[in-house]
Amino acid sequence: MRTTSSREVYRNPWIRVREDVLERDDGSAGLYGVVERDDFGLVIPAERDGFWLVEQYRYPLGRRCWEFPQGTWGTGASGSAEELARAELAEETGLRAAQLRHLGHLDLAPGLSDQEFDVWLATGLTAGPTNREATESDMRHRFVPEAELRRMIREGAFTDGPSLAAYSLFLLGEAA
Repeated sequence: MRTTSSREVYRNPWIRVREDVLERDDGSAGLYGVVERDDFGLVIPAERDGFWLVEQYRYPLGRRCWEFPQGTWGTGASGSAEELARAELAEETGLRAAQLRHLGHLDLAPGLSDQEFDVWLATGLTAGPTNREATESDMRHRFVPEAELRRMIREGAFTDGPSLAAYSLFLLGEAA
């Protein structure tokens, strides 16, 4: 495919949407909408045969959701992928990690968005204060034994796609 034109159709501080006019290999024309978002970091905080999860209200779904801590840099902030992981972990849970191991880099939704994310395993955890953003004021966090996390997945109580993909990377690392 070849892009023949592109225009921004929407923007706010968190998301951009562009519309591209395409020419396919067979010469036919096409239209593609692309959601542009900054890459994010996702952290699996692990200790004592379990994990720390966060729960918050997800407006697009109209319900509260359990996830691993994750997010992007706020406006004007920047740093390395590892620094982002450490910042998100501390911001959302108050935990600090002595060790952070990179488990992988994944695409979020390549048919819709350019957003990607890094997955990190955090160990050697110590507690500290949270520093949540205003949009996270309703967030809770709690420790969940791995057996309970598996039950939550089976029963549909843990459905966040990036968290499930990250857990798969964790399991592959454990099996190695």
